[in-house]
Amino acid sequence: MNNENNQSFAKGLNFYKIFWIFYLGCLAGVIIETIWCILTNGYFEYRTALILEPLNPVYGVGAVLISLFFAKLSGWKNIFIYISSFIIGGIFEAACSIFEEFLFGIVSWNYGKNNLGILNNRTSLIYCLLWGVLGVVWVRIIYPWISKCIEKLPNKIGKILTWFLIALVSIDILFSSGALLRQKARRKNVEPQNFIDEFYDTHFNDEVLKFFYHNITVKD
Repeated sequence: MNNENNQSFAKGLNFYKIFWIFYLGCLAGVIIETIWCILTNGYFEYRTALILEPLNPVYGVGAVLISLFFAKLSGWKNIFIYISSFIIGGIFEAACSIFEEFLFGIVSWNYGKNNLGILNNRTSLIYCLLWGVLGVVWVRIIYPWISKCIEKLPNKIGKILTWFLIALVSIDILFSSGALLRQKARRKNVEPQNFIDEFYDTHFNDEVLKFFYHNITVKD
């Protein structure tokens, strides 16, 4: 029994480790975006994708995809990892943009010609190049280190903490999606239908959401 309790809850690439990679990737995404904004624009801007937590699921899912794709292919040469990450990252970023526009009627990023935008400006050549670099760094350095750190968590504590974070992230995704869907309804002059709509209109109106989603472009 003691041996079982001392075993890692996230040995290998199982469900628990995949979630932690997702969560840490989400958190790292906000940090990366915020630092990038400071370096390129010269000012601070809170670059989250969720309202209740500083998380960006685009980076979280990207980290999971790269980890799953290269988990058993670490023997690949760096150039092949780079090219694959370049392609996967660019296509995934564009897919997220399409999904966001379809579901919420908004576009959070549009790179344009000045940023070498591709795939209808839903991603850019510059960011694809960065996805390639990130893929190599992730496979060679970050993932092995993070994997060992995750596996050091005690079995019982690791599982409890994982399910707590799953619940927290799920609530945040539902809450944030609700705020954006209500914003979409307000643009169509739809009156609040219940107390939830009234709550969003009062506490998370367009001006408040602008703090979380600075670069939103409304699509008709």
